[in-house]
Amino acid sequence: ALFLWWFATGLIFFLDQLPVRTFKWSMAGGTALLAASLWVIWAMSGDSSLFAVYASFTGGVLAWGWQELSLYTGYVTGPRKQSCPAGCSGWRHFGHALGVNLWHEVAIVAVALTLWGLCGKAVNNWGLWAYMLLWAMHLSARLNVFLGVRNVSEEFVPAHMAVLKSFLTVKPMNLLFPFSITAATIGAVLLFQQAISADLAAERAGWSLLAALAALAVFEHWMLMLPVPVEKLWKWSLPVRQDAAKSRN
Repeated sequence: ALFLWWFATGLIFFLDQLPVRTFKWSMAGGTALLAASLWVIWAMSGDSSLFAVYASFTGGVLAWGWQELSLYTGYVTGPRKQSCPAGCSGWRHFGHALGVNLWHEVAIVAVALTLWGLCGKAVNNWGLWAYMLLWAMHLSARLNVFLGVRNVSEEFVPAHMAVLKSFLTVKPMNLLFPFSITAATIGAVLLFQQAISADLAAERAGWSLLAALAALAVFEHWMLMLPVPVEKLWKWSLPVRQDAAKSRN
């Protein structure tokens, strides 16, 4: 789970820093991978073996990866394309942020409903819950970045998506963060408890994988607030930034 989260995240950073002419190929590959992931989740939905749990979980993570790739390549964003004007705040500012990401949010819901239809009531629905957990992590992190954190990590925002930078707020703290980190920590502990108490190896693996993702959510949230160089985790994925920027110019 740790490797899949780290490598998939870095790969998306790498792809969205490439020249724009490559994006159609990235999206074609990503969409094919999404379709394969949905098929795997459906095919494994009736299988409760250990292999099926790992396969379904991986499918859920890759399905979420498509959402990130489609956003940061600019293919699935929202109707608003302009940065927020100076002095904009409050609900109006939030409305502008929603406008920039609206189709992205709709796509997230659409894939979630598809996954529910494929495996929601099946014996193996670990892919669905991996996707839902990543969605919760993503939503909490984005709300905190919008409200204000120490590390907005704007170096990961590609040049063609600079509109997103107007919704990144640098603050020492926001009122949501204590609730977010508490909920994420409690969730991780509960998932680890489920893993420990599970009798079957497949169930233990499923709960452990979800617990690992929840622990990564706690880690990601602390990285928003602690003065540490987050970019070093994915340094390998960013060397093409300058060449890609020249190509876009």
